[in-house]
Amino acid sequence: MGTIGGSASTEIEAHIDVVFEVAADGEGATRWQTEIDVAECIERDADGNQLVVRMETETSIKRLRSTLRYSYEEPHRVSWAQEDGDLKSVEGSWELENLGDGRTRVTYSLEADPGRILGLAIRGPVVGVLRGRMVDSMPDKLKAFVEGSA
Repeated sequence: MGTIGGSASTEIEAHIDVVFEVAADGEGATRWQTEIDVAECIERDADGNQLVVRMETETSIKRLRSTLRYSYEEPHRVSWAQEDGDLKSVEGSWELENLGDGRTRVTYSLEADPGRILGLAIRGPVVGVLRGRMVDSMPDKLKAFVEGSA
């Protein structure tokens, strides 16, 4: 079993700064990503940006724990990489593009390597289901939250 990942995009009817604020809030992800049970910021920089966030995510296979380190290129990019956790590796990002007229294109990218042991349980059609939950649905979840909060 290799990595699970890919990218997906959508357009959001909101200014890029508003979208960036939500995408950059790892600790607040539980408000719009129902699969995340715990998101706790454990380290911030001098400006209050979340640098390290501990997360616990419920999956059909097992509860996954992960400690993610965030980096920011405001207002165009939020990225993260796993420092510690149940998966072998996780890297992801939100890319934001200002389309003008208060619209933003977002692209979510994720590459997750479950490792050898967990990878044995993730085979065949399960890979497609996980990709749908972990990648394909994310831009629409962000869109629904941002547009519903506006």
